[in-house]
Amino acid sequence: MKTMKQVFLNGTLLIIVGFLLFTGSCKKDDDTTSDTTPAPSTVTDIDGNVYHFVTIGTQVWMVENLKVKKYRNGDQISNPTDDTQWAGSTTGAYSNYDNSTTNADTYGRLYNWQAVNDSRKICPTGWHIPTDAEWATLTSYLGGESAAGGKMKETGTAHWLSPNTGATNEKGFTALPAGMRNSSGSFSNMFNHGYWWSSTESDATNAWSLNVNYNHANDYRNYEGKNTGFSVRCVKD
Repeated sequence: MKTMKQVFLNGTLLIIVGFLLFTGSCKKDDDTTSDTTPAPSTVTDIDGNVYHFVTIGTQVWMVENLKVKKYRNGDQISNPTDDTQWAGSTTGAYSNYDNSTTNADTYGRLYNWQAVNDSRKICPTGWHIPTDAEWATLTSYLGGESAAGGKMKETGTAHWLSPNTGATNEKGFTALPAGMRNSSGSFSNMFNHGYWWSSTESDATNAWSLNVNYNHANDYRNYEGKNTGFSVRCVKD
């Protein structure tokens, strides 16, 4: 027959074992929680180019200009290097500034509006070309036209010409002066202007865009000919 002492010791041992099993189970649950994968902070296009993104107000914007050379379905976007070919394009086209891939690596590529408007899409899945109204939302959030340009621009003069007036990059948009290719095929304004298409048509031959420059804090809404080559920023759906 067991003594009272033996019964007490056996009972205590069972309590200790049960406690250890319980705490081990809790630790496993805690470990599972700690392994939760954080939300991604980048998105990749069909060519494998990786873009960071940032939340600005109610919108999520890419931090870099688009570099893709294919539509979302894998079809190639044309790349006319000759001025006359560029000027005569009636379908989507892209260009590297001065036809230099080195410029594209830093500043992204320039696209005509036909590429922007193509049903095959140039932004990655889940992203789109901003409308004129979406650019206006960004401008309003950053303090209106008189201040938004400065708050969009990358600071310093590593890429922008001096004085890069008002540049604070306040919310991380990191606007760069990628310049443009005009409708006749000529390149201009790298280092002093950045231009971005909207998806909004102005009329049969023009569409709305936004630009910022090195010596003003403003941003400027304009319409330009659809054969002009501008940068593209994508905004999240």
